[in-house]
Amino acid sequence: MPEAKSLLQPGDPVPWMIATAISGQQYKLDSHAGRYLVVSFFRSAGDATSLQFLRAVTANAPRFDYDQLGFVGVSVDPDDQAKNRLADGGLGVRFVYDLDKIASRLFGAAMLEDELPADALYRRMTVVLDERLRTIATLLLEDNRADQHWQQLQQILDGLPPLAGSTQPAPELANVQAPILIVPRVFDAALCRELIAYYETHGGEQSGFMREVGGQTVEVYNPDHKRRRDRDIADEALRKRAMFAMHDRVGPEIQRAFQFHATRIERHIIACYDADDGGHFRAHRDNTTKGTAHRKFAVSLNLNTGEYDGGRLRFPEFGRWQYEAPAGGAVVFSCSLLHEATRVTRGKRYAYLPFLYDEAAARIRQENLKYVGTASPE
Repeated sequence: MPEAKSLLQPGDPVPWMIATAISGQQYKLDSHAGRYLVVSFFRSAGDATSLQFLRAVTANAPRFDYDQLGFVGVSVDPDDQAKNRLADGGLGVRFVYDLDKIASRLFGAAMLEDELPADALYRRMTVVLDERLRTIATLLLEDNRADQHWQQLQQILDGLPPLAGSTQPAPELANVQAPILIVPRVFDAALCRELIAYYETHGGEQSGFMREVGGQTVEVYNPDHKRRRDRDIADEALRKRAMFAMHDRVGPEIQRAFQFHATRIERHIIACYDADDGGHFRAHRDNTTKGTAHRKFAVSLNLNTGEYDGGRLRFPEFGRWQYEAPAGGAVVFSCSLLHEATRVTRGKRYAYLPFLYDEAAARIRQENLKYVGTASPE
């Protein structure tokens, strides 16, 4: 039997599926972003287990208010349509038909080999999505486990934080904000721990910053401007795990927000800002020299948010606000923006700090290699 597509993992963007609503209208998933969504590929309302799960959803329909949380049930059974087995519960609980199984295949529920028995071809599952249509959790719906499936789903929904801006008594105008992305769930907890352990095992080296000196781009050191120690990730397997997560979970966010297709990554380092030596990096831009002109986006991915004080990002051109991603999450921003890492006052802040660029920028980088010199003191 062929292997099924891997389950969507937390942080993975989901395909923008298109299906047919009960009304006959086209249902486009991307039009329903901006709220938490539960997308359940239950296969058929004629399945006893699926039907039991759907009854639990219907009995708890008020929970799915659509404003904060919506439910979308996906059927691939023509009999569900022919026999009118399904009925929407307002905007909050909706059902769609995926009779050609295209959406199911995209999500990994359906397999391609149509000659196999139907039960072997379809993997019933429920996927919980955040407001950007990124995976929070994937749950398999197993035979005779409908109650357990519903309980697991309830636990996940109970733990979801309020959507940004939804706790105000009435909508308010947003403050002026830097044009950045905060992308949660890029690295899982295990990868964060492994990267920190890698740094602790191998230690870090003093980190400088790039300046133009005599027409050459050189690395200089000034502890008043920057105090940080870095470690290159030499372990190929560990480096690839970080790179693939960036490609799968950060790249699509940049493409959607800024219409920029990042194809290349510069440097794989673990950085440590330590309160013991006043770790910080004063305001700077990341692409102001010939040797750095190719850099398009900077990524500041926190590995241990909550285990230190300070160490937040600030963008002085856009106010005094400070920004911080959750552990495993990243702040992504243009290398042209003035930014600083504020002083760490307690503990150690560990971060993964790559730069992203594209093929056009790669040509610029190659052309400018002649301007890159060796390090010098400042």
